[in-house]
Parts: sequence; structure tokens; C-alpha cells
Amino acid sequence: MFRATALAALALCAPLMALAAAADAPAQPSKPPRSSADILATAPAAVWRDVDPDNLLVMTLPQGQVLIELAPRFAPAHVANIRALARGGYYDGLAIVRVQDNFVTQWGDPNADDEDTGMKGKGKPFPEGAKPHLPAEFSIPLKGVPMTVLPDVDGWAPRVGQVDGFAAAADPKTGKAWLAHCYGSVGAGRGNAVDSSTGAELYAVIGQAPRGLDLNITVVGRVLKGMEFLSSLPRGGAAMGFYDKPEQRLGIERVALAAALPAEQRPALQVLRTDTPTWQELLDARRRRGGWFVHSPGYTDLCSAAVPVRVKPAAGPEVKLNEPRSPESRR
Repeated sequence: MFRATALAALALCAPLMALAAAADAPAQPSKPPRSSADILATAPAAVWRDVDPDNLLVMTLPQGQVLIELAPRFAPAHVANIRALARGGYYDGLAIVRVQDNFVTQWGDPNADDEDTGMKGKGKPFPEGAKPHLPAEFSIPLKGVPMTVLPDVDGWAPRVGQVDGFAAAADPKTGKAWLAHCYGSVGAGRGNAVDSSTGAELYAVIGQAPRGLDLNITVVGRVLKGMEFLSSLPRGGAAMGFYDKPEQRLGIERVALAAALPAEQRPALQVLRTDTPTWQELLDARRRRGGWFVHSPGYTDLCSAAVPVRVKPAAGPEVKLNEPRSPESRR
């Protein structure tokens, strides 16, 4: 009887003894994640997609080129109008009219009608094929949208992730999906009427992500390259960053659709695909930062999870990488 009882006691104590032994054993260090630079440098060619030249705007400023990828999935009418405006040379000779600190850089026709003041200007006429009136395109049906969902919690939407490389959000209850206002996002300026945007006046977010604008303005794309030329401009005046004097405005030399340029002049860019293990590893590296970082947050948010862009390699392993980052993600 004693022997059986003793064996039963030992059997009950065995798991506790095993746990104690495990606690006393030296901890095995977890394998640190590779750095973002290492992940991108070794990413196979198959995880990159070419940017469609029919969706690429090339805006030439005195300082350099700004390359903008359009988002026809989310704003088909606006994108079609922007293409028509670009093909017709509408943007050529216009200007950057507003630079508001930590918010946006905006460009368009300085002589266009101003509904705030009621003044009628002498706006540049639209070229053939461009429409003077478009429907608002704040969201699209969620069904069928190929979103790579982020597991991290977002305060602005119940579901967020990437769609075609763009930061996007969604609400399954309403069945809607939309593009988010992150650093580098490009939207179509509008007046008080929700359907008053045409794509003739555009802006790029140059500051902290103004997510409160989501579902209130049509987002038409994002800047892939050249953000430094938009974010480093002199700030405008007290009236929401609009320049007080005409001489303060920066002239736009040209805005062209890449597809309309000769082949040798077309920028060849690639965007990392987000439906790949490479993207998931990159996100994990951003969540579990090492090296210089003393504290690793174990978290990333939608606007910090910007999808990398690179110049398409012509040949050989040497590739110049450009990983867009929001101001919050910078050291």
C-alpha cells in the first residue's frame, strides 16, 4: 500500500519537478530577426512587381522628379481623369500653392475658382477627355478586395492592411474598403461638396498620418519616389499653409504619364508584393527591432508598414533600395 502511494505521489510530483528543472535551465536565446536591409537585399525577383507605366505619374519640379503611383482599383473615375489631364498637359506650368507643416503639400491652378472667397478666377481649361465633374470615390465594396491583413490593432478601422501595395482599411460590417491617409498618400482636393474633386488639384501627405481624413476625401495614389522634394519646401502662411504671395509658389515644369513617355525616359520601378513570405518577415523585423533599439515594441501600425519600392535592376545583384517610411518610424 505504501509503495503504491509513494509511486502515485512521485507521478504527481514529476510534472512539477520538470517545470522546476526547466526554470533552472539557462534560457535559450531566440533567433533575432534579420534586419529590413538584409531581407530586402536578398529578396528574390519573384516578390517584386513592376509598376504599370499607365498608373505612374512623373511630376518634374526644379529640384527633381516626384513619381506617383495611381490607384485605379479605389478611384477609377479620378484616375481616368488624372490620366486625361496629364496627357493633355494640364498640369504643366501650374504650381505648388500650399505647404502646411506636418500636413500636406498641395498643387494645382492658382487661378482656379475659389469657393471660400466666392472669387472667380481665370482657370486653365481642361483638355479634351477630362471631365469637369466626378462622383466622390471615398470607398469601394470590400468583397473581392485582395487585402493582406495586418494583425496589429488599428484605432481607425476594424481591419487594415495592404492592397496592391497601398495602405488600406476596411469595415466588414459596412462592407466598405478605402485607402488610408498615410505619409506619401496622394488625394484629390475638394470643396464643401463631396463630389467637387476632379483630380485637377492634388495633395501629398508630408506629416503625421491624418487618418481623420479617411472616407472624407478621394485618395488617388501614393508617392513612390521623390518625397524629399515635396516635404522640404518652404512652409506657407497662417492661412492653412497657402502661400501669401505668387512669387512664393513653386512652378511645376511638367506632369506626364509614364506610358506616354519614350521607353528610354520611363522610370522603371518595382513594389514589393505583400502576398509573400518576404513581406511577412519584413513586418516581423519591424515589430521586433534589435541592434540600435533598446526597446522593441512588438507592434507595427498601418502607416509605419510602408511597402518598399526599388529601381528595377537591369542586371547583376547591385540594386538601390528605397524603403518609404513615415516620420513616426524614423529613428
